[in-house]
Amino acid sequence: MSGISGVGGAGGIDRVMQLRAQILERNEALQRATSGAAAPATAPVGQPAGPSSFIDTMQQAVANVNDAQSRAGDLAAAYERGETIDIAKVMLARQEASVGFEATLQVRNKLLTAYRDIMSMPV
Repeated sequence: MSGISGVGGAGGIDRVMQLRAQILERNEALQRATSGAAAPATAPVGQPAGPSSFIDTMQQAVANVNDAQSRAGDLAAAYERGETIDIAKVMLARQEASVGFEATLQVRNKLLTAYRDIMSMPV
């Protein structure tokens, strides 16, 4: 019990604060990546975005989700093999992959709803 209070408790708080800082950094990186995905489409001045820009964006988003899921699977497998990997890193990667998959699923659902709405419009 002496590890919970005193110096050990302060070390635990420092570790939690470090994990919090890492989570905030990853959150900022995700926000930059999401806002950065739209930037290349508007970057070339004088050139209109081609008709394939939406397709390219969707393919890139699906590839990013796939990469996140592969990375999470690799980290989980390494942890299960007993390699020195922090469980927090494994759980964070799995949660990141899960959130990415859910977001992709929601975009797909919205696209299907929009398609159905357009197809049911009277001509």
